[in-house]
Amino acid sequence: MADGGPGGALIGRQRETEVLTAALVQAVDGRSGSTVLLRGEAGVGKSTLLGWVERAARERGFTVLRAVGAEAETDLAFGALHQVFWPLLRQSGALSAHQREALESALGVRSGTPTGFAVGAAALALLDEAVRTAPVLLVLDDLHWIDSSSATVFAFLHRRSADLPLVIVGAGRPDGPSARNWSAEVLDVRALPRDDAALLLGAHHPELAASTRERVLTEAAGNALALVELPRQLASAQQRGLAPLPEPLPLGRKLERLFTDRLETMTPEVGRLLLLGALATGPEFGGAAWLRAVADDGARETLARIEADGLARLDETGQLAFRHPLVRAAVVSAASDAERRAAHRTLAAVLAPDDPRRLSHEASAAWLPDEDLARRLERAGRELAGRGGDAEGALLLERGAGLSPGSCDRARRLTWAAVMAARGGQLRHAAALVEELRTSTVPPDVAPLFGYAVVYADQSHHVDFESSATLLPAALDALTEPGADTFGGLTEQVFFKLLLAAGYTDDPRIWRALERHRDGVPEVGRLCLRAWTDPGPDAAAALRRAAEAMTEEQEAGAAWLVLWTASALDCPESDLWQRVAGLHGYATQGSVAKAKAHQDFLLGHWDQAAVSLREAEIADELGYHTNALMFRQYHAHFLAGRGDEAGLRAVDEVVRPVATRARLRYVLDRLTHLRGLAALAHRRYEEAYGHFCGLTPPGLPPAGPPWYHALVLDLVTAAVHTGRRDEARAHLAAARAARSAEISDRHAFLFAAAVALAAEDDEAEEAYRAAYAVPGAERWAFDLARLRLAHGSWLRRRHRAGARGVLRVAQHVFRRLRADPWTRYCEEELRAAGDQVALPPGGPAAEPGGLTGQELRIARLAATGLTNREIGQQLQLSPRTVGAHLYKIFPKLGITSRAALAHALGGG
Repeated sequence: MADGGPGGALIGRQRETEVLTAALVQAVDGRSGSTVLLRGEAGVGKSTLLGWVERAARERGFTVLRAVGAEAETDLAFGALHQVFWPLLRQSGALSAHQREALESALGVRSGTPTGFAVGAAALALLDEAVRTAPVLLVLDDLHWIDSSSATVFAFLHRRSADLPLVIVGAGRPDGPSARNWSAEVLDVRALPRDDAALLLGAHHPELAASTRERVLTEAAGNALALVELPRQLASAQQRGLAPLPEPLPLGRKLERLFTDRLETMTPEVGRLLLLGALATGPEFGGAAWLRAVADDGARETLARIEADGLARLDETGQLAFRHPLVRAAVVSAASDAERRAAHRTLAAVLAPDDPRRLSHEASAAWLPDEDLARRLERAGRELAGRGGDAEGALLLERGAGLSPGSCDRARRLTWAAVMAARGGQLRHAAALVEELRTSTVPPDVAPLFGYAVVYADQSHHVDFESSATLLPAALDALTEPGADTFGGLTEQVFFKLLLAAGYTDDPRIWRALERHRDGVPEVGRLCLRAWTDPGPDAAAALRRAAEAMTEEQEAGAAWLVLWTASALDCPESDLWQRVAGLHGYATQGSVAKAKAHQDFLLGHWDQAAVSLREAEIADELGYHTNALMFRQYHAHFLAGRGDEAGLRAVDEVVRPVATRARLRYVLDRLTHLRGLAALAHRRYEEAYGHFCGLTPPGLPPAGPPWYHALVLDLVTAAVHTGRRDEARAHLAAARAARSAEISDRHAFLFAAAVALAAEDDEAEEAYRAAYAVPGAERWAFDLARLRLAHGSWLRRRHRAGARGVLRVAQHVFRRLRADPWTRYCEEELRAAGDQVALPPGGPAAEPGGLTGQELRIARLAATGLTNREIGQQLQLSPRTVGAHLYKIFPKLGITSRAALAHALGGG
């Protein structure tokens, strides 16, 4: 079924099915007949609609008769009529002798020459007999190929069957001779809109890579049969995006039969002009420039014949617009290899010598190896890559490799193509090129480039960082030798890949290699290494200076190093992302998207949480599986902040096994931190404390990248709520000694907030005010709301003024972030402070048993099994006060023991 999805449902044909359904209903309910003619281009989905109406009719109890026109039988008189009426004729007893003789003569059962009217009258009598039993659907497919004798009879039946419960549905092409004299409703079956075409393509070929899917959608142009058939002509690697797609896409036999039938009769002049127009794509051939390639005074006359025949026309840009993109593909497919090469040579001569498209046409025209052409392709490809066109440059390098006479030159160019393809978003193809290169001898002079290509594929595609430790140090040694070829900025890119591997895996071999080469790399590389190991007080300012100095001429490595430095320092500067976002291909765009995802979490843009999942899907489609892993990890931050433990577990189950196999300590530790953050949201402080201590033991200076320093607020919060104030102060002392607050503005705020939470009562108010006063504190929406919640709770417990105002601000932020457990915490504190908190729309019901906010908090903690002493440590109450509250709680809930608390509170 060409435009059918799973289960036989039609995609994008609501208008057509409504008209056909109405015709069936009219025949059943009104006992009257109607005719609908489906008209559309070949392959657009007419036959699928006929199949749909046939099934719908059978479900309604119709008798279905069917005829299909065939090109080989257009001269066979009454051939289509035989398909419809022979079964009825054999069973009929209602025909007169004259009618039976006429119809049997027409169907070739007996000799004779019947008139069209006599045959039509006999056919009408047969239908009249048939409809007495059940309504009839007459389906006529490919009307344009139905013989004229049968077509005349069918037209007669259409005119005479209005009073019969008979529905005639025919399908033909717009330029066909059929049904011209039928006064029937014509239903134009148009190409599918792009959204519907995408649904149909996905239903039949869900395995296609994104790039392949887009190409098929473009070339099929809504033609249902093409959407189904084009992917079947591609190799598996091409379907999955591992290999480049041919130009144009191969049609296959079904589509060739549909779109080449009218090309077989064209003259050589018409064929040559059509082929040139089919290959002359792109703005450089605008203004009919491609026609200048035709050294023929009759070219305009030939073009006029083409336009008159309806195959193509000259559009407003001066290019040849075919009546359907598949006609263009058919023209190219029908040409011989020699004809295509000759056409490419002709078009190349029209373009300027320095035009990359000229090189592309010259390469397509080449038959034998050509070192001069290969060298020019390489030069043009590297220039394109320098301007951000890595994917396009990779194609030119790969074509140059194919034209290289020597195996070493071929390997060099293929290595460059692999690197560019990876940076340009064609990672699957890059990985395939790397595998191809492994089977050949790579020249020593490009060994660093080859090592980089291998690592690129391993890191990004295979989620494997072992080759980073084994190949990149040697590559960096070679690149930093005096007078060595740096391959246009490869030193920075190799250094970045080493830094990435070190940050993700914490492999000591990689850290040693980085330290060994610290002085041999540009300043931006040294800054990035410092940011991930020992940032110091001026790292953030140095980052801003490096970002401001970025230029469009710099290689991708510099942009990656700037972004990775910002990630280390938690510096979510939007102008920084924008400065590097447009410099290079997907590799840089993916890094920007990851930075943006983390920025959205830090700045409270939690309405953008779903973007991380979409980016993960895009990355997986492109083959950047490590990027996909990281996007899911960033999405987990939003889930943990909201206390969505079910969602967090789902992400953990996907991410943790991969991270464990690849020994990605960065990801595993982040997941541990997020488990602790989710436990904080639900006030399981003991559990949270255990998670945080596993990452950075209290009292010891944070070891590792700067994000470990940012755990200070989380660890101190858990320590204070579990009665471990000494450990909290010890951790603050260690963070102070490590100068954690000097790393970045966010680190300064988190440290000040932690100091406030751990402060003694006589110092707390001043500490809270100091935390609010940290420059930029208002940027960190979630962390600031947590500080306000802690401050408001402290004020309430000490019966000080201002508690409700502070708590209301925190409650508003948590609601906006959809951090429900934190919102409920705020509401409990507000009720305990005497505030009548209005429940949000669809919010929870009144508290069980009419408990006060403080009583509810104590009841919930007691229901988890905590003792009075442990509850008092968390709420900063004496065990005796906790016991007094429980004494009031039990009768309100109608229970007599702590064991019944969970059930009474709705916990089962």
